[in-house]
Amino acid sequence: MVARLIDEEPEQAYGYSRVALRLASRVAAVREAAGFAAYATQRYPEALAEFRAARRMTGGVELWPVMADCERGMGRPERALAMAGEAEVQKLDKAGQVEMRLVAAGARRDMGQLDAAIVTLQSPELASNAVQPWTARLRYAYADALLAADRETEAREWFAKAVEADKDGSTDASDRLAELDGVEFVDALVDADADADAGNGDGDGAADAGTDEPAGSTGSTGSTGNADDAEGADGAAARNPGDGAPAAASESATAETATLESSTGDDQDGGGRA
Repeated sequence: MVARLIDEEPEQAYGYSRVALRLASRVAAVREAAGFAAYATQRYPEALAEFRAARRMTGGVELWPVMADCERGMGRPERALAMAGEAEVQKLDKAGQVEMRLVAAGARRDMGQLDAAIVTLQSPELASNAVQPWTARLRYAYADALLAADRETEAREWFAKAVEADKDGSTDASDRLAELDGVEFVDALVDADADADAGNGDGDGAADAGTDEPAGSTGSTGSTGNADDAEGADGAAARNPGDGAPAAASESATAETATLESSTGDDQDGGGRA
């Protein structure tokens, strides 16, 4: 349940994770899922504690980058940088090493070291033409760092490369690229609602001048108002589709869905936290 909700309803996912902890706190998958739920809701101290507990139970290093990012979230970028230099990084797979590079670059930016952040992101993975699951995010981070350093021409080039790699829309690289190109998007639904409201106002005025019927009566003016209200509601729904939670939380929490749901039923003694 945590994995299903973490993108769209992170607070609900967090609530379910607390229930799972009470039922199966000695299961590594439960601790990891609870960590990602806390991470998605920016409860970084709590997330770090859960990740550490899960790591102690499994002995793995795959949580190392997100643990470092929790240090950033707690306002300690220097600790994140120190973690980027630890031996655990060499044990990560390629995706984990790229993630660690992203965290380290973010820590450099937190400390105001823009040039160092740019250098940190320069790597064979960035230069490669092959598209991997992390390629769009790496190119996006590089473009964003270049733009922050007022290197707009280079930033535009890398935002364009990020768009090429971002097949599932995991970043807003296309919007950033359009902004640099001076493209302005107009929300047609907003304009249509404004026109409808203006027309409805004129109709109400005419009705008030020519009849004594109260507003909302069964006459033709009331019917038009109801149609406009329905159209406005549809437009509002289309304009507010909702946002997702961080990608790191979604990917790793989804990988633990089956283990989490089975674990909460196996350990009912409510054991203490590891």
